[in-house]
Amino acid sequence: MKLLRYGDEGQEQWGLLDGEGQVRSLGDALVGLTGEALSPAWIAALAKLDPQTLPFVKSAHRIGAPIPRPLNFVCIGLNYADHAAETGGKIPKEPIIFLKSLSAFSGPFDDIKIPRGSVKTDWEVELGVVIGTKASYVGEVEALDYVAGYCTVNDVSEREYQMERSGTWDKGKGCDTFGPVGPYLVTKDEVPDPHNLDLWTEVDGIRRQNGNTKTMVFGVAKLVSYVSQFMTLYPGDIIATGTPPGVGLGIKPEPIFLKPGQSLKVGVQGLGEQVYKTVAA
Repeated sequence: MKLLRYGDEGQEQWGLLDGEGQVRSLGDALVGLTGEALSPAWIAALAKLDPQTLPFVKSAHRIGAPIPRPLNFVCIGLNYADHAAETGGKIPKEPIIFLKSLSAFSGPFDDIKIPRGSVKTDWEVELGVVIGTKASYVGEVEALDYVAGYCTVNDVSEREYQMERSGTWDKGKGCDTFGPVGPYLVTKDEVPDPHNLDLWTEVDGIRRQNGNTKTMVFGVAKLVSYVSQFMTLYPGDIIATGTPPGVGLGIKPEPIFLKPGQSLKVGVQGLGEQVYKTVAA
């Protein structure tokens, strides 16, 4: 299934995408549904529904992030060997973990706000892993049992704030709107191999990133297990698994960064594309 959420910011409702690409409302269907949202029981109950019996959603509705605002928005740094090389970083021996602020969490078609004074705002398409079951000290063998599905994420980053302003990466990663998610949460039964998905970013119509998840250093099961050793993961939490090469910072001979008035298209194979404009904060 491709689940989504539609409506004004903060008032989104659950929906799904039918086989013809039409958005259907899950409002009435969720009444009396057993299981916590995103749990295996909840997803199994949704899978039994006939999408053709669900009401259409008007196309004028905003499509937001496909999950409610998470408790933890976890990101993994330098998780593609070729991306580490382009930025001058070393391949890590263990996953690098950092957190995005929840004010970064935004929808797949919402404007990206370039921070005031920013001159090095960058893009990073990533495979997002959405947790479906509370996970703490999970073993790698069973880690995928705790996953509800996958989504497209853009880990927007301000490189000056991240790398030149001292301290942790977080100040360059957590600016408002710096975490577009969606448009869909694709349940894991429709993604048999998350380690062979194409990822891409286009800036003003020019393809800048063109990678595949098969070059990840640490796979999904490893990341879910590893992160759960340091924090409890809750249903709806996101792990953004790192980006392939082609970020603005790595462009030669001179890096290219975003400014207000540009357009971006960011996508992951089978998980949908994000399309938005950059605007001044």
